[in-house]
Amino acid sequence: MKSRFLTALTFAIVALVAMAQNNVAEEVAWVIGDEPIFKSDIEEQYQQALYERVAIDGNPYCVIPEQMALDKLFLDQARIDTVEVQQSTISSEVESRINFFIANLGSKEKVEEYFRMPLPRLREKLNEMYSDQYCIQEVQNNLTKNVNATPADVRRFYNSISKDSLPYVPMQVETQIITINPVIPQQEIDEVKARLRDYAQQVNSGEREFSTLAILYSQDQATAVYGGETGFQSRSVLLPEYANAAFNLNDNKRVSNIVETDDGFHIIQLIEKRGDRINTRHILLRPKVSDKDLTDAVTRLDSVRADIQAGKKTFDEMALFISQDKASRNNNGNMLNEKTHSSRFEMADLPAEVGKKVSSMQPGDISEPFVMINPKTRREQVAIVRLVKRIDGHKADLAEDYMIIKEMCEASEKEKIIHDWVVQKQKSVYVYIEEGWRNCEFKYDWLKNTKQ
Repeated sequence: MKSRFLTALTFAIVALVAMAQNNVAEEVAWVIGDEPIFKSDIEEQYQQALYERVAIDGNPYCVIPEQMALDKLFLDQARIDTVEVQQSTISSEVESRINFFIANLGSKEKVEEYFRMPLPRLREKLNEMYSDQYCIQEVQNNLTKNVNATPADVRRFYNSISKDSLPYVPMQVETQIITINPVIPQQEIDEVKARLRDYAQQVNSGEREFSTLAILYSQDQATAVYGGETGFQSRSVLLPEYANAAFNLNDNKRVSNIVETDDGFHIIQLIEKRGDRINTRHILLRPKVSDKDLTDAVTRLDSVRADIQAGKKTFDEMALFISQDKASRNNNGNMLNEKTHSSRFEMADLPAEVGKKVSSMQPGDISEPFVMINPKTRREQVAIVRLVKRIDGHKADLAEDYMIIKEMCEASEKEKIIHDWVVQKQKSVYVYIEEGWRNCEFKYDWLKNTKQ
């Protein structure tokens, strides 16, 4: 169902379009500074919350306009502080969202039909919304940038709060991993390169369109549906080898030489450069891994596992010597949770194949070799894992979960700083609330500052 993929951001766009097309006379509910909050804006936010099944803590006709008013206070401060929007970041988010719409609706034309506006106009709307979000976040970050709880602060915070308010921490594990990539015969690599050279020749000669070939043959499923188009990306977002080749392209009618990355082998076509961002098309092919290649890799890791268990080498040493997992190799094989930047994982955060192995292991156990899909490159590799530690589910505790308590402490301090700032900001900004919108229990005392 097309309607199910709509997000809050999408609803906001639809509302703006509907207002413009229906020429509805707007009823003002609030005014913050010189910025009105229209009744239709509030109603639209409420409807999208219902659609998204977002719980609203209180009367929605009180909670929603207050949040919109707070946003306007932060945006006013952003103008005073001349917050500079990182346009490359915003544009990347916009292009990602546009690509998401295209994937769900089927084509650029259907996106334009659905939103009843050309893509350039939709990009403008998205750009405005993401820019506002960025400015609000920057103001809040600037207000709280010096918050850094010391161990003493964390202890005081922990001792001051009700233990019933502490979060429940699900079972977590700490693991080590060693991975190796199967050795792929040179003949298979040569065949992949030959196919890519053939595609490049077809495009360069004008025989076929790059986008058509990408749809038919590229193994990057995320971009193949768009004809290989990546959307505008900064150099730091792209794989280094890909970025170097892409930014050196100047002719959008010619195709790059073959580029090898951790993902596989690519050919690239330039679409457009905008400052430090670039939009390209690419075709990705990955050499096939045969059953024999996988079996040989399993045999090799089985031997490594036997040496570790026999005490000839430690898991840490073997991870450093032979593991091809870049993220853990130089960290004694310890896996790092990218969501929390710690060594602890909830089971759901582990790669599926690792989680399946670890679930039946005891601390100190080393799994037998198994085949897994690298979550970043989507390529097959062989791995062994060692369960270092299992922490059963529990209420957060200062000794065991210091970082969780520290984050709670800092979040509390940040909330207080922002609260105090809002109270002061209210005094310097014009506030007006229409009759009929005042009978509320607001978080902040807006009525004291409301002009009659």
